[in-house]
Amino acid sequence: MQDKTRIVCIRHGQSTFNAAHRHGGGDPGLLDARLTELGHAQARAARDRLRSVPFDLVVVSPLTRAIETAAILFGDHPRRPRVLVEVLHRECQESSCDVGRAASEIAAEFPHLDVGHLPEVWWHAEPGCEVGGYPVEPRPLFDARVAAFRDWLRARPEATIAVVGHGTFFYHLTGTFLENCGSIELDLEAAPAAA
Repeated sequence: MQDKTRIVCIRHGQSTFNAAHRHGGGDPGLLDARLTELGHAQARAARDRLRSVPFDLVVVSPLTRAIETAAILFGDHPRRPRVLVEVLHRECQESSCDVGRAASEIAAEFPHLDVGHLPEVWWHAEPGCEVGGYPVEPRPLFDARVAAFRDWLRARPEATIAVVGHGTFFYHLTGTFLENCGSIELDLEAAPAAA
């Protein structure tokens, strides 16, 4: 029987949305925000911290800032872990930056990633759930998704997994809000984080 799986959750680097939001004001309207130069630097620093961890699998959200972060973190990792794009741990959709891009657009920009299993529209796009012009994911759906991702991780056979994702999602998964490129180990045996 396999020992307990080691799971390291890593938040993406600073995005253009994070930078704009920090200066105040409302939602800047940046769909599927990308990394800033600072975000790239944060990811390079995190890469150095994570280099010695023998990851077998990298699970990355399909949002661009997470994909860019994962590419920096693991593009030349000595273990060469498998990279899997998974929609369950995409960000809680409550801002413009959390609205994704079509799977075909992601495939064209990142041809090294397998996104063929994703539906073309993989984010929450249900009519009638808009706030400020952007679709917002109802909280019960988000909570169910966090629980489903926990179950998904429990079923994985790998010994060491990196999960590259998002601040609000990780807060609800772990109970800790991570700074950009911050990381935390997830104990699946512990009680789920309080919402």
